[in-house]
Amino acid sequence: MPLPRLSQAVCSLQVLLCHFHSVLLQTRQKPWPCPAAFFRRNFKGLAARASKPRLLWRWAFSATAVGVPLLLGVHYAMAEAQEKRRMRLMVDGIGRFGRSLRIGLHISLDYWWCTNVILRGVEENSPGYVEVMSACHQRAADALVTGAIRNGGLYVKLGQGLCAFNHLLPPEYIRTLRVLEDRALTRGFREVDDLFLEDFRALPQELFQEFEYQPMAAASLAQVHRAKLQDGTTVAVKVQYIDLQDRFEADMHTLEVLLRLVELMHPSFGFSWVLQDLKGTLAQELDFENEGRNAERCAQELKHIHYIVVPRVHWDKSSKRVLTADFCDGCKINDVETIRSQELAVQDVAEKLIKAFAEQIFYTGFIHSDPHPGNVLVRRGPDGKAELVLLDHGLYQFLDQKDRESLCQLWRAIILRDDAAMKAHSAALGVQDYMLFSEVLMQRPVHLQRLWSSHLLSQEEAAYMQVMARDHFESVMQVLKAMPRPMLLVLRNINTVRAINVALGTPVDRYFLMAKSAVRGWSRLASAMYQGIYGSSLLCRVRVIWETFKFEVALRLQTLIMRLTAFLVRVFTHLGLLPWTEELYQYLET
Repeated sequence: MPLPRLSQAVCSLQVLLCHFHSVLLQTRQKPWPCPAAFFRRNFKGLAARASKPRLLWRWAFSATAVGVPLLLGVHYAMAEAQEKRRMRLMVDGIGRFGRSLRIGLHISLDYWWCTNVILRGVEENSPGYVEVMSACHQRAADALVTGAIRNGGLYVKLGQGLCAFNHLLPPEYIRTLRVLEDRALTRGFREVDDLFLEDFRALPQELFQEFEYQPMAAASLAQVHRAKLQDGTTVAVKVQYIDLQDRFEADMHTLEVLLRLVELMHPSFGFSWVLQDLKGTLAQELDFENEGRNAERCAQELKHIHYIVVPRVHWDKSSKRVLTADFCDGCKINDVETIRSQELAVQDVAEKLIKAFAEQIFYTGFIHSDPHPGNVLVRRGPDGKAELVLLDHGLYQFLDQKDRESLCQLWRAIILRDDAAMKAHSAALGVQDYMLFSEVLMQRPVHLQRLWSSHLLSQEEAAYMQVMARDHFESVMQVLKAMPRPMLLVLRNINTVRAINVALGTPVDRYFLMAKSAVRGWSRLASAMYQGIYGSSLLCRVRVIWETFKFEVALRLQTLIMRLTAFLVRVFTHLGLLPWTEELYQYLET
């Protein structure tokens, strides 16, 4: 082959090999990069791909954070006054719930820390133990009062209810909670004007000759202003807090949730059913027209008791949220110094208080269920003796005649220690554990074999009641659930009157006075049922006198027998005919 052709063939072969190598190099897999380069390149891609959704979420969140408050602000600005108030209440309701929950947790943790950490190994009755627990009680009471005043409404009313349990709660609670009887946060004059414009389409100064915007007192549901009618009559104008009816349902739900949370932590402490049963009754208290009707009925049914005064209602200046009545001056019934400064007898005041409310419980059946000291005033009457002014007639309970008759006879049986009658009349009221029911009703230990040596509650008896309330709490709850529902507020009345009697120094025998009223009430009810005349016939009066006489004779005879028995036992032990035992000593002491 000639040389030029050979060179040409070699060149062609090189071209083919270069082309083959080029194709081969293009088809080879690229080598893996180093780890740093690999992660940098891949995560940069992910960040780039995720940046778009993240920007979208940021934009949506920013739009929501700015747009929703803006829309709510526009809606609030364009809403009417009542709608604005409801929107504010919604926000305030969340605050009240959070405040209540925080206070409850704080008190629980404080007690747990004191009992399980600070006082671990400390003797229960030692001075150090008493001092630490007293400080813990005071902190808890202060927190409850602060929370109740700030929340207002139902919270203040619940705090007032706790004041009646002065024989069960530590003294730090009682001293601190008493401020709730006539103290709450007052509202401004603009709110008063707004309420009058909504209810009367007029301002207070247009309806009254004079109207003092500074309230005389502020209670749980309303505040009271002094005013003068156009004819110069001085009146007290009770003005409901303008937002109370709107927030009632929310506050009830809040309290229900809190009570259910307490039940989860302490299953035996179940009070949510009480709130459910009293919900309708509490709602009626917000209707001041209903309160005015209650006041007039109370005045009519107690008109035969000359020392009871119920302020007259002025209906033309009243509405469902405003109640105008005659102004009655006086001091709180537990203000012993002021009562004595008027030259009035504390014993007379206590006796009249007990008799008046016993008349409602055992006879009329229409019972004032909130007679705390702020609602009962004392003043000097025309005869120079004490008159009682009954205020705040919003919360009443009616006890039907059948239950009244059973309650009358049960009270009489307890005083006489008639075991069979106690059992029968407790069963008539739906309760089988008659001994525990009797102690709950009397708020005092009841022993079948002996009478009370005094109308004063001794330290041993008070300690027994505290232990009973703590150790037999579930049994007490079962008794309360078994009773007729109206009896719950009847017990509130009885216990509140008991607490006032204690605050006055227990000058009278409340148990005996109420027993006499129970006997008289049962006699009049029985006579009215058989004769169809409600306590007006001569035969009825004779029967009342006779039953009262029999009761007093039976009580004094039983007292005489027990004292004679104690005397004989002392004689026999002195002569050595009976061995001296601890049980015998306890019997003679009581």
